[in-house]
Amino acid sequence: MSYVDTLRESAGFAGNVTCMGLDPVLDALPGEGGFRDRVNAFFETLFRRMKLEGISPAAFKPNIGYYVVNDHPREEDFSGSAALCDVLDMLDSFFPSIPVILDSKRGDIAKSSLNYAREAFEGWDADAVTISPYMGSDSVLPFAFQDKGVYILNRTSNPGGRDLQNMLAIDKVEARDVYPFYIAVAHHIASWANEHEGLGAVVGATNMDELKQIVRYYAEKDIPTLIPGVGSQGGSATDVMAALREASYDVRLARINSSSGLTHPWKKAPVPEDWLDLCIRNIRALIEETRVND
Repeated sequence: MSYVDTLRESAGFAGNVTCMGLDPVLDALPGEGGFRDRVNAFFETLFRRMKLEGISPAAFKPNIGYYVVNDHPREEDFSGSAALCDVLDMLDSFFPSIPVILDSKRGDIAKSSLNYAREAFEGWDADAVTISPYMGSDSVLPFAFQDKGVYILNRTSNPGGRDLQNMLAIDKVEARDVYPFYIAVAHHIASWANEHEGLGAVVGATNMDELKQIVRYYAEKDIPTLIPGVGSQGGSATDVMAALREASYDVRLARINSSSGLTHPWKKAPVPEDWLDLCIRNIRALIEETRVND
């Protein structure tokens, strides 16, 4: 099954286009012990409650940096990577029909890019990965594995994204005219996706004018979008859904992501006694805001 078909099927199965970020921070986790033990206990409790209540997002997105930072390879300590393995195993068990996007934002060239692709798709067995487009086609296309997804940074949600992404650039792909750089990147993504199905774009929810431009361009092109920035970053899932529908974009190909707002909205404050209920309430709320039509 192609990645585009996987997105449509999982959106139909889950009934929404929520992407749940899984970015654990040790200080924000309940319980005691080391990183791996606390991550395991936290996500097993949360996933089990979600399963019992019939709650399922349409994608999960672990950011690899939140895990491997806890590795100490020179000391033969790989507890962070082991915790990520445990989380991925739990997802296979609790949510077997839901795609996993490994947020690693890799980017190199040729064989080096291919090595990073193999890391994501063969090593971690992810369904999709995030990457940077900065070095162009020989950096991007090694990730174009059959039936896998590739989310290319297009217009990101962070404030500093405007530093480069909003610069004017001469675009040689379409019209040979001057566009904001994020539009020129969108043209390249669409061009690559014509030959490699499953290539998509990361488009932040915190820049609604840019998002509207990009999804209007992507409408009817079967280009997946990963949309971070809702929740604690200030973006609105309701506004994003309205923009997608106004643009006639197939909402089943979008995944609207929230991470800390779903798994530890208390940030680094003391973990509340009702942490599980709070997580479930926030997950339910985002799912309701991202419902797809039957």
